[in-house]
Amino acid sequence: MSIWWWVGFNALVLVLLLVDLGVFHRDAHEVKPKEALIWSIVWISLAAAFNVFVYFQFGHVAAVHFATGYIVEESLSVDNLFVFVLIFNYFAVPAQYQHRILFWGIIGALIMRASLISFGAFLVAHFEWVLYVFGAFLIYTGVRMAFESETSVEIEANPMIKLMRRWFPVTNSYHGQRFVIRDAGKLLATPMLVVLVMIESTDLVFALDSIPAIFGVTRDTFIVYTSNIFAILGLRSLYFLLANVIERFHLLKYGLASVLAFVGIKMVIEHWVKIHTTTSLIVVVSMLALAVVASVIFPQKEAEDAEKPEEPQGDA
Repeated sequence: MSIWWWVGFNALVLVLLLVDLGVFHRDAHEVKPKEALIWSIVWISLAAAFNVFVYFQFGHVAAVHFATGYIVEESLSVDNLFVFVLIFNYFAVPAQYQHRILFWGIIGALIMRASLISFGAFLVAHFEWVLYVFGAFLIYTGVRMAFESETSVEIEANPMIKLMRRWFPVTNSYHGQRFVIRDAGKLLATPMLVVLVMIESTDLVFALDSIPAIFGVTRDTFIVYTSNIFAILGLRSLYFLLANVIERFHLLKYGLASVLAFVGIKMVIEHWVKIHTTTSLIVVVSMLALAVVASVIFPQKEAEDAEKPEEPQGDA
């Protein structure tokens, strides 16, 4: 793969991010569902357009790999959305500042994912047996996800937050969109920076699941990288679109768990049994669609009151 493909793609991503922040989101404002829907369509359309480019430039197989990788990464990123909701609620982040945090969070995620993908590609290239380790890890993660209890985040237990609060004073209130301020000549962090660090550290945990998963789809590092980046780019608008309704898809975690387990099994048995790329795409989409449809058909029952109202008693 020519270095210029990498340079061109990263230049494209940089331009998209500059236009996003510098033009459309220069001023802090609350992202409404309608705006989030428009931006979700924009990012999905850009990913689809790039997939068409992959098809004509690299062929049918590469295009199917990109589509599968994109769907896997985007669906696994839904788990991040649950955590984002919990973090923003815990820190009471004003709605108009949430996009700025997610924007810089995405920048950090892009750098982190690129580093992890490069390291993963190095391991796969030099130690092919590591694919079996990745596969076993994904199967374990899928089983754990299926049986784990409700998603929770222990804010105060996060080592990054502990370290930050120990060495960097934090203000008690927000100061607009600013991550740091200077007060009486002293540099202070605002809660915005604390939330950003929390977002980044939790994304690292999720990346440890998603990066091995995409290597189960393809070994082409360029396809792995580009599909992952497009999935991350669309995560912000997806959050604002689904933040208020995501809890309704209570069975989605079983779909995600099934996808992880399927990809893990595919990696483990690949030496003996080859699963066609188109078949993998159909299986992944079907698992996710089934989980979403089942969530709609069988909505989660609300917890009943601990005590039922007493029936009125007649006169003795």
